[in-house]
Amino acid sequence: MPPPANGRLARKIFLIATEESGDRLGAQLMKVLRQRLGDGVRFEGVGGRTMAREGLKSLFPIEELSIIGFSAVVKQLPKLLRLIRQTTAAVLQASPDILIIIDSPDFTHRVARRVRRRDPTIPIVDYVSPSVWAWRPSRARTMRAYVDHVLALLPFEPEAYRRLHGPPCTYVGHPLIEQLSSLRPNAEEQARRDTRPPVLLVLPGSRRGEIRHHMAIFGEALDRLQAQGTAFELILPTMPHLLELVREGVKSWKLTPQIVVGEPEKRAAFRIANAALAKSGTVTLELALSRVPMVAAYKAGAVEAWIVLRFVTVQSVILANLVVGENVVPEFVQDDCTADRLASALAELLSDSAMRKRQVTAFAGIDDVMSTGNQSPSVRAADIVLGLLRKGRRAG
Repeated sequence: MPPPANGRLARKIFLIATEESGDRLGAQLMKVLRQRLGDGVRFEGVGGRTMAREGLKSLFPIEELSIIGFSAVVKQLPKLLRLIRQTTAAVLQASPDILIIIDSPDFTHRVARRVRRRDPTIPIVDYVSPSVWAWRPSRARTMRAYVDHVLALLPFEPEAYRRLHGPPCTYVGHPLIEQLSSLRPNAEEQARRDTRPPVLLVLPGSRRGEIRHHMAIFGEALDRLQAQGTAFELILPTMPHLLELVREGVKSWKLTPQIVVGEPEKRAAFRIANAALAKSGTVTLELALSRVPMVAAYKAGAVEAWIVLRFVTVQSVILANLVVGENVVPEFVQDDCTADRLASALAELLSDSAMRKRQVTAFAGIDDVMSTGNQSPSVRAADIVLGLLRKGRRAG
């Protein structure tokens, strides 16, 4: 890459994102940094297709790290360690002005710790906090040794880092708050949302393991719901790479859902939905921003469930509950995730119940809770990165 026209050396920024969600965050951050720095910035690192469109040539395809679940991590450990070593060596060879790790803490934090030991002068930013507020809170204090700033997607995270004596943490905003127009219904869609029979979304997960754990129990719950005399129109949104797995899973269902494929179709379903049955995760925040009341559930493999249930330190594992600050969404985790309990909660949700009204009221205030003023999350994140760049390298 030729030097910039002003004769100054280009700022070298190394980014690591190993999942699609992190890839999207990284691409938006790259775009803003290039707008600010022009030809005075150079990007290296690990990323997916979206970051590639912004000019990043990834060290390896991020699909090599599509490892889900604790048992899967153990099986893939030699490969994981090899890629950690390869990425660490690439960072050290590049000697960037700053290293930005994006989500995927099982991978990115291992790289960051190794880089800090080998070259403590490289500033390190963590974009997307690990869930230190939910389990293993000691990680926050440990991160002070190798993270200079955390860019938080959730509004309650900076206070959690202060309480847990972690590194500096700033709420930059969740990317979903920039997508409200695609989540909220227009007048026609609102009319369908309010029409009987109600549209019920079923969201069993966005990963193969999640779908395998939830499809059967969700199908049984929906069958019981219908048997109780509750009428509804069933829509199941999914992504192209999961379509065959979902189709195979619904073969055992007595009900036949309308399967819609792709992000635009999923958002269209959200805009007409009256209620949802969802696997716990980011989708619960997406539903809350769409103002769709929900029942949330979570089932996992035996080893993962034991770890989660033993070490979780928050009263709710539902992201929507944590953001609004109260447990308005009923959650059914592991042994509590039964067809009868899910069906009973869904029947209540699809009626004019106190549970439904409580969720609707809570979700109406979520915009204020998650507000970032008139700045987008990527702009706020870029401001912090640029501030660290102006400070220069750390003391060795």
